[in-house]
Amino acid sequence: MVTTLTRNDISRRKTLSGLVGGIAVAALPFPAFALTTGNAQKLVDALVADINKVIASGKSESAMYRDFEKIFLRYADVPTIARYSLGATARSASSAELNAYTKAFTGYISRKYGKRFREFIGGRLEVNGAKPVKSFVEVSTTAYLRGEDPFEVTFLVSDRSGKSKFFNMFIEGVNMLLTERTEIGAMLDRRGGNLGALTKDLQSIS
Repeated sequence: MVTTLTRNDISRRKTLSGLVGGIAVAALPFPAFALTTGNAQKLVDALVADINKVIASGKSESAMYRDFEKIFLRYADVPTIARYSLGATARSASSAELNAYTKAFTGYISRKYGKRFREFIGGRLEVNGAKPVKSFVEVSTTAYLRGEDPFEVTFLVSDRSGKSKFFNMFIEGVNMLLTERTEIGAMLDRRGGNLGALTKDLQSIS
């Protein structure tokens, strides 16, 4: 089963995630700042438009997850997110192992966060603005859900891959990078550090 964060979980973790979020950012090897706030906001504008289109489509759950995977591949710096989630294991893995893991991880994380975005059905995301932070740009959006108070969804954008891509996001302060590093690390430990076994199992986790 994919771990689904409840609203209570989010409330308990929000403060801690905000405090330690900078640790994840600092650990990533960014080049000198070159990305403009305008380019970053343009990326998130397009990302939000695509997310809103999917949640308003009325498609089946499985069809939505396929669409979210395409969105993730189009807008996210998948290799960076996948490598960070593995921690030290990424440094000892072969290129073939990393490529296989990245492909499996892409499907896994698309389904996982697709479940979160499906909660937005009947609502919408709106982009508020962007600001430079060290070597990346932070783009803030607001989620409006039926029967819920609005809450913040923040995307961190960099061009380190050669294109503007988001490498992290916060949903009500919950840090995607840190969450995935913790949960993937626990999955890997349960498999005795066997990356191949983890890669195979990620393909079937829904």
